[in-house]
Amino acid sequence: MNYKKITETASNYDNLEQMDTQLVLENINREDQKIAEAVRLVIPSITKLVDEIVLRFNRGGRLFYIGAGTSGRLGILDASEIPPTFGMPHESVVGIIAGGDIAIRKAVENAEDNAEQAWIDLNEYNITKDDVLIGIAASGSTPYVIGGIYEARANGILTACITNNPGSPLAQAADIPIAINVGPEFVTGSTRMKSGTSQKLVLNMISTTLMIKIGRVRGNKMVNMQLSNDKLVDRGTRYLVEALAIPYNEAEKLLKIHGSVHKATEAHNVK
Repeated sequence: MNYKKITETASNYDNLEQMDTQLVLENINREDQKIAEAVRLVIPSITKLVDEIVLRFNRGGRLFYIGAGTSGRLGILDASEIPPTFGMPHESVVGIIAGGDIAIRKAVENAEDNAEQAWIDLNEYNITKDDVLIGIAASGSTPYVIGGIYEARANGILTACITNNPGSPLAQAADIPIAINVGPEFVTGSTRMKSGTSQKLVLNMISTTLMIKIGRVRGNKMVNMQLSNDKLVDRGTRYLVEALAIPYNEAEKLLKIHGSVHKATEAHNVK
């Protein structure tokens, strides 16, 4: 299959080692400014995907991410932030990385080259047709991710992908491809830079919009966040002070009794 491997094209800059520190930083920043516009161009595809995920979540479905290396770590990062931020169960959004959890910190040799392993990993979670699978790979050619997408799609599961090479094998394999063309990296081929940043932006957009649409946000507040530290208790208390027009001490007591801003607000309004 012929497609332009944008992620492997030469940097727009050369002789990087001869630049002074400020010039290196300015040039990295200049490249980074292109990312948001590239993401804006794929919002129609993200919209279609989020609406499909919402339909499945509302009937008990889940969201899965699979990836290798940086892409896999970004999926795990996004998934891990859903429970504390939105109070959802850990199994509602699941990130899986080629090579297993050890690969989060240390590269596992050849893990991304196994085209069968992703489907094996996914079946440990009993993935079903109510779930959605998003494969993440900057290159769009990672066998682990492509194999997982093919098997999921063959089993009637909605698939999507986040890649930085339009027309890549991964983009061709997924039901809903999100292909973000951020251009060549500042350091040639270093997809942890612009490509990785674009993936993080899209993941933020997908999961945050999903949580808003299924009712985990009220107004502009994280009303279902886990109260796992003093900072979050204080934040939740201040939300209640604002929403209910009650003193701080009363709001804090109400929050600790009910465990979330959402439940505390409902209990107060029932009075």
